[in-house]
Amino acid sequence: MEIETLSAKTTSVGYYRWRICALLFFATAINYIDRQVLGILAPQLQTEMDWSDSQYGLIVTAFQVAYAIGFLFMGKLMDRFGCWGGYAFSVLVWSVAAMLHAVARTAVGFGGWRFALGLGEAGNFPAAVKVVSEWFPIKERSLATGIFLSGSSIGAIVAPLAVPVIAIHYGWQWAFILTGASGFVWLLFWLATYRPVEQHPKLSASELAYIQSDPPEPTTEVPWLQLLKYKQTWAFALAKFLSDPIFSFYFFFLPKFFNSQHGLTLDKIGVPIMIIYVMSDLGSMAGGWFSSHLIRRGWSVTKSRKFTMLLASVTVTPVYLASQTTDLWVAVGLIGLALFAHQAWSANLLTLPSDMFPRQAVGSVVGIGSTVGAIGGMFGATTAGFLLQSTHSYAPLFVVAGSAYLVALAILHSLTPRLRAAIP
Repeated sequence: MEIETLSAKTTSVGYYRWRICALLFFATAINYIDRQVLGILAPQLQTEMDWSDSQYGLIVTAFQVAYAIGFLFMGKLMDRFGCWGGYAFSVLVWSVAAMLHAVARTAVGFGGWRFALGLGEAGNFPAAVKVVSEWFPIKERSLATGIFLSGSSIGAIVAPLAVPVIAIHYGWQWAFILTGASGFVWLLFWLATYRPVEQHPKLSASELAYIQSDPPEPTTEVPWLQLLKYKQTWAFALAKFLSDPIFSFYFFFLPKFFNSQHGLTLDKIGVPIMIIYVMSDLGSMAGGWFSSHLIRRGWSVTKSRKFTMLLASVTVTPVYLASQTTDLWVAVGLIGLALFAHQAWSANLLTLPSDMFPRQAVGSVVGIGSTVGAIGGMFGATTAGFLLQSTHSYAPLFVVAGSAYLVALAILHSLTPRLRAAIP
């Protein structure tokens, strides 16, 4: 039967779970700082190393290929061994790979370290979503997801402010080294702070009871391949396939877009990018809050999640006009609105696996869906690079960016009209 809402009124039970959410937020921020450094430096590196647009697209694709491969085993890794060591392993791999970009001197070299970065970064979302499913009751999960997801926008704000300063004063190599090193700081806090929810010595009995107040879930272990037979898995995966490439497009191509269309150089790109990702950050929290708010008001999980995603899908459609305007700040506003909507959409989409699957399968389902999403991003990055080289126009890319969410929501709804539990 459909997962229904729980009581809207709860007593004060403690807040330790929000400390864990804060760690997820900072990990996600670091994750997006590390992956954005190349995009910010792309105009300079393309000139210095004589890359074509298609070569840059293939370098980005190397990350997406590894991201897709990484999700296949990272999600299973989190379900099998737990998030304390699994998350730490993921962050360790991507931090080392991020720093080693500094030694690359060719397109092939950058592609190799992008590949390693993608393998490590693939662990972030399976781990974070699994942690949320274990540490938060259903009615708080979309809010917690929206909060940690907002770390991606914070990372995207910090990077364009910090990276140009580092690159201009110390060289582009130090931009990779210093941002990559931030992951090691996070590791110290994670290893010292995190424990499984039932074993945490600082969690009160009342807060543990609140976290575990949802109806009991199935405890039978589900084989990884068996998850592929559920339409709920494919609903999540296909929605990721259509929406993930859009965020990747913004993430990797926005500095190039503003450079080619509006003449922004490395020292001037920070403020427009910051404004866009502040709006994106607000979207993460607004989308997560709004869905949880509707549940507290008595809406079912199905209606609250899908209504929020529908609003986001409609809000993103005007972004096509960003490719047509010659006014920089109009373009910034339209793209910022689109990313606000994308993050509101994603905060709810990432919550769906924990709505439909037991905790012990959530990491694997997120991994499967994210693999499919990364495959979409891989083809999207390559296609974007070749389209730009052949047409010298961003218009076709923004048309796709404005319409993909409505198509994704239609497919998701057709496969899962109601968010039923996949495993009885």
